[in-house]
Amino acid sequence: MRRYSLPALAALTALTALTAAACSKSPDTDAAPSSPPERPTATSSATQSPPPEHTRKPEPPAPSAADGRNTDACTDGNCEITVTKPVTIRFKGPDGTAATLSVTEVGPDKIEYEVKSGNGQSKGGASGAGQGCITVLRPNGSGNSCGGLPGTRPSAQPNAVVIQATTGANGTALLHIVTP
Repeated sequence: MRRYSLPALAALTALTALTAAACSKSPDTDAAPSSPPERPTATSSATQSPPPEHTRKPEPPAPSAADGRNTDACTDGNCEITVTKPVTIRFKGPDGTAATLSVTEVGPDKIEYEVKSGNGQSKGGASGAGQGCITVLRPNGSGNSCGGLPGTRPSAQPNAVVIQATTGANGTALLHIVTP
């Protein structure tokens, strides 16, 4: 067996300890990654802040119409237009006489109007999302039906003019006038 001097033995012990320390893992790197700190939860809606601007729902787009906003497209009794304010539209009635559709109010999810044809007149109005009215003009009278509408163009009816007015969320109403 080999004998070492005391200073050599002390140096060998120190070198062994340093080597062992350098090769071992520290307790911080051995542990599993720490979980994120818990987020505080709101206890009432009064303490919650409003959602950031980029997370708010955008307003739906205005309905598009085949004839845009051109009221002159309705003079022949067939059109699809959007309106954003009161307007009067002239067209041929069911018996060929002059008729008028006067939109008296338009707003978010709201429309009111009046139709005159010959000696008759009819009023319609609706409010609420997806609501509207259908007015049917005939040579001997007219009729209205208001409520939820399917969102499709009305069908032509023999000897009649069909008017459909549908509300829009952004204050733009969609009007259809259909003749046979």
